[in-house]
Amino acid sequence: MSHDTLPRPAKTEEPPTQSPSRRRRLHWTKRPNPLAGLGSVLWLAVVIIPIYAMLSASLTSQDKALTGNPLKPPTSPTLDNYNTVLNSGFGHLLSNTVIVAVAVVGIVLVLAVPLAYVAVRTRNRWSGMAFRLFLLGVAIPAQAVVVPLYLLIAELNLYDSLLAVILPTAAFAMPVSVLVLVGTLRDVSEDLYEAMALDGASPQRMLFQLAIPMAKGGISTVVIYAALQAWNGFLFPLIFTQSDGPRVLTLGLFNYVSQFGVNIPALLASVVLSGVPIFAVYLVARRALVGGLMGVGGK
Repeated sequence: MSHDTLPRPAKTEEPPTQSPSRRRRLHWTKRPNPLAGLGSVLWLAVVIIPIYAMLSASLTSQDKALTGNPLKPPTSPTLDNYNTVLNSGFGHLLSNTVIVAVAVVGIVLVLAVPLAYVAVRTRNRWSGMAFRLFLLGVAIPAQAVVVPLYLLIAELNLYDSLLAVILPTAAFAMPVSVLVLVGTLRDVSEDLYEAMALDGASPQRMLFQLAIPMAKGGISTVVIYAALQAWNGFLFPLIFTQSDGPRVLTLGLFNYVSQFGVNIPALLASVVLSGVPIFAVYLVARRALVGGLMGVGGK
């Protein structure tokens, strides 16, 4: 047998070496952090204890609401408070709130998605200035412009209607929504846009077939944010509505306040029932919400 035909020993691959800085980072991530754990427990207590007290009080009769320890479980829980809420027009309030939330989310998506797409894809000075000017809405509180808005809504004959609540709520949800979507759309690779452009795709086709599918996380974040703004809104319904027709859940809490006192258990039962739908939406879309918020910074 010739020397050339002898079998050669197999080469053993050496594991890749890690830099000292990377080893330090990995070591740091594996180290326990008792301060962070303690802070998490404290924050969880701050969140859980009020919710528990609210649920406990909503199951207590009115004559025992202000007596005893609020953290002690009710000795004789009752559902009478929930029956009182459901029989006092809660369905009407809920339907109005759902209409407002759906309308606000629809308006925000129809306007914010194209605006964010134009802000990302248009590369000139004027688009950047327009985007920064638009974001000034984040710094303008609703209380500062409530009087001009009231005059405008009265001039448009929209006072005491659901539109008087929907339009201002959508307007004040737009700046943050556009900011979130811009950060999400900036993470879409430029190579994908170039590939579609080479195939002859129009900007509209890129928007609907590339940008929107790639921005599902940011869109989910915007949906939840806009829905929360509409669901928890109090100032606009208070100022721009008067009758019981367009009343929403936040104003319906006044049904349990009278000149003789406050029905605290029924009030808290109403808060619990009004928070269940939006909490269910959060549970369904929580992963997309976290992913969208992580992409706000962009690349």
